[in-house]
Amino acid sequence: MGETVLVLGGRSEIGLEVARRLAPGSTVVLAARRSADLDAEEKTLREAGAAEVDRVEFDADDLGSHRAVLLDVVRRHRRLDVVVVAFGLLGDQVRAERDPDHAVQIVHTDYVAHVAVLTQLAAVMRTQGCGTIVVFSSVAGVRVRRANYVYGSAKAGLDGFTSGLADAMHGSGARVLLVRPGFVIGRMTDGMTPAPFSSTPDQVADATVRALRSGRGEVWVPAVLRPVFAVLRHAPRALWRRMPR
Repeated sequence: MGETVLVLGGRSEIGLEVARRLAPGSTVVLAARRSADLDAEEKTLREAGAAEVDRVEFDADDLGSHRAVLLDVVRRHRRLDVVVVAFGLLGDQVRAERDPDHAVQIVHTDYVAHVAVLTQLAAVMRTQGCGTIVVFSSVAGVRVRRANYVYGSAKAGLDGFTSGLADAMHGSGARVLLVRPGFVIGRMTDGMTPAPFSSTPDQVADATVRALRSGRGEVWVPAVLRPVFAVLRHAPRALWRRMPR
């Protein structure tokens, strides 16, 4: 039997590209709001060789619904082999600096909702004794920049939480893969000037699936960002605050 791949954030470009690479012979479950409108995404996965494509309603910001959604997927598909946590909100930094509700919205989706669903997922995976959770952090959280500090602070929290969760799950039979992309040229960043060492959803997905298959626990995309940020962590504060997004 093929694997069951669950994508939390079924419209995510990166999440869909990861699922497309894992699709041949697998059951792919797309979880998103307005799941009835995922025809194009389902077609892509079926053309990639998915044995079955299922859709479920999932609102990441509705924390109280997470457990029921996950348990229903397990009930119908027996287990979760790979869960790609791909929802997120970039938000508007300028607006967030004057609108606290928007700032909280970004942090709620990009950190609080992730903590909630990852905690539920960890319980499911421990019970199974197998499976992999893929979490997308960002280099924006490695050292938070003034240009996008609301989003970056949420990613910094997520990065720390996921690193700790990975250690907590060690020995359970399940594992966590933490992915740290740089600037990704895609729908979320449309109209923005790409940063150095940018990548595409295809490139992030390729690196993610390679890391999945090799059993790694962490991957930077592109790989050059790891040594670059090892240096940038120590850049003088006066210089760092002028760094672009």
